Amino acid sequence: MSAPGENLRINPDRLWDSLMEMAKIGPGVAGGNNRQTLTDADAEGRALFQSWCEAAGMSMGVDSMGNMFATRPGQDPDALPVYMGSHLDTQPTGGKFDGVLGVLGALEAVRSMNDLGIKTKHPIVVTNWTNEEGTRFAPAMLASGVFAGVHTQDWAYGKTDAEGRSFGDELKRIGWVGDETVGARKMHAMFELHIEQGPILEAEGKDIGVVTHGQGLSWTQVTITGKDSHTGSTPMPMRKNAGLGMARVLELVDEIAWSHAPDAVGAAGHIDVYPNSRNVIPGKVVFTVDFRSPDLSVIEDMEKRLRVGAQKICDDMGLGVEFEKTGGFDPVAFDPTCVSAVRNAAERLGYSHRDIISGAGHDACWINQVAPTAMIMCPCVDGLSHNEAEDISKEWAAAGTDVLFHAALETAKIVS
Repeated sequence: MSAPGENLRINPDRLWDSLMEMAKIGPGVAGGNNRQTLTDADAEGRALFQSWCEAAGMSMGVDSMGNMFATRPGQDPDALPVYMGSHLDTQPTGGKFDGVLGVLGALEAVRSMNDLGIKTKHPIVVTNWTNEEGTRFAPAMLASGVFAGVHTQDWAYGKTDAEGRSFGDELKRIGWVGDETVGARKMHAMFELHIEQGPILEAEGKDIGVVTHGQGLSWTQVTITGKDSHTGSTPMPMRKNAGLGMARVLELVDEIAWSHAPDAVGAAGHIDVYPNSRNVIPGKVVFTVDFRSPDLSVIEDMEKRLRVGAQKICDDMGLGVEFEKTGGFDPVAFDPTCVSAVRNAAERLGYSHRDIISGAGHDACWINQVAPTAMIMCPCVDGLSHNEAEDISKEWAAAGTDVLFHAALETAKIVS
């Protein structure tokens, strides 16, 4: 039951072929994918994944949220399984690797265990989590959230898309309502392989990101009210320019985020200006400030400084301001033992690596609440993701999957 030998590697060509084969389902318009959750393309991708799992000797279980669990038996019938996986759904203009690498990398790890005749004490389970992206049915990480008890299934079933179709009805329509109770499965551990979706690993020439934390998130909607008036005939001293107030608050947001460098970030991505006319001074603006940090105390500090600072800015300008917390979740600290298994694997295999914090949400962030969990990241070109031009190299994919393979084996315990 020692650590797996450094000579144990996955088959990079087979992994790449699987990624390219899955990418044929739900093609995008610019070389990527549009395989949104619970669409016909999602159903087709699920069926292909199931056929591959069964060909690798695994049995498939599906729960009532459509989460897929392919099991490779272990030698100890009482040992809890080691899970690996991510998601097969994509953004409307998504890439071929976001999520998919984590699912098919896990499948490749099992195929390699079969090739090498490796037996493990703990069973191995390869998972496809439903609706990680949240682009069709908000929020993101929906089904893993139900699994972890963060959301109720009834609430999730009631979520609707832009055409008013419900999650529950669409899951039934595509034929992927399973008979397992969501969250009934118990895990020994879970590992999720994912592309970084950021530029750090590529910029530093690192093969592997050892994910120690997931950033917490805070969304505060800010509404600033002034007075609509003519841009040409209103004297400067008599203006109540909500747009100018917003500009000063956004400078404050940037200043607050920089004060907690390098791990904290902040910006406003959603902005509405009223009446949004060329010759009318804005009388109202509504924007959402997105603060993120792996440290909860930092998030709380940023939120407080935003409210105090924005209030002063608006008071000084004679503007009204209101704040509403519209979303967020606390930072995630991944399991130290699982994180060590990832780091040990990278070192054993000779891959360059660095600790990294995930700036995006992932299924692993919710599963971490109910089981020991860690993540592995590989670089992506220019840090680009949620874009059809998203790209990785075969070598990056293989390195990440090798580390997943070894971390899972170390945790599941090889038996001779």
